[in-house]
Amino acid sequence: MMLKSPPTILCLSGFDPTGGAGIQADIESIASMGGHAVPVITALTVQDTKNVYATQSVDSHFFIEQTSKLLEDVSVKAIKIGMLSSVEIIKAISHILKQYSGLPVIYDPVLAAGGGKNFMQSDMLDAIKEYLLPHTTILTPNSPEARKLSGQDDLKECGMNLMQQGCESVLLTGTHEDKKHVDNLWFNQGKYVETFSWDRLPHEYHGSGCTLASAIAALVAQGLDAFTAVNEAQDYSWHTLKHAYRINADGQHIPHRFYWQHLDV
Repeated sequence: MMLKSPPTILCLSGFDPTGGAGIQADIESIASMGGHAVPVITALTVQDTKNVYATQSVDSHFFIEQTSKLLEDVSVKAIKIGMLSSVEIIKAISHILKQYSGLPVIYDPVLAAGGGKNFMQSDMLDAIKEYLLPHTTILTPNSPEARKLSGQDDLKECGMNLMQQGCESVLLTGTHEDKKHVDNLWFNQGKYVETFSWDRLPHEYHGSGCTLASAIAALVAQGLDAFTAVNEAQDYSWHTLKHAYRINADGQHIPHRFYWQHLDV
């Protein structure tokens, strides 16, 4: 019996040479969840397991050429967007999204590195609001990102504002909040719907947001509705963090995206 081809997800993300976040995190998460990633790099980085030190955006014209040629050749079922590092790339992605407006778009708005390096200038924030949020099916900001993009402080007001800016749904993650549990807020179709509460894990993690957004994209590409995809992707991501590992004795932990392969049956 021949195996069915997995659904294909277009990933537009930065390159992390540690393999913890960025495009490698997308590829691993999507493969683990039963999809096939077709990756296009948005930016190169100088980084290690602790922080990002420099970024360099790819040429926007080459990016459009590469992405357009890929979309002409491959039947993509969803688009996942990650780290961006120039207004030109943001506008280039908007150009692509307008041409393929029927595809679900899962956007993880990476505004800063886990170690604190800020990726965003004010003109980039404005460009994200103008060119990307109106095309976003599911936005997955953490609480600092949600506050920056919305200009609000209260997290429920953040989620509502982001939908008013054009996002169809928002999963606002609460790992940065000072709470015993991690509360992720789900907004859909113009209203707050539900809070998902997860046990807080003890370490700092590199690539958790990429893992979550990519898992959602893979599940949406398989035909799951947004709520079910978000719910299952959170469970998967939490377990990748529970089984996370280090490649440096004092670096951040990396999600184990194929943890299930190593569990005792």
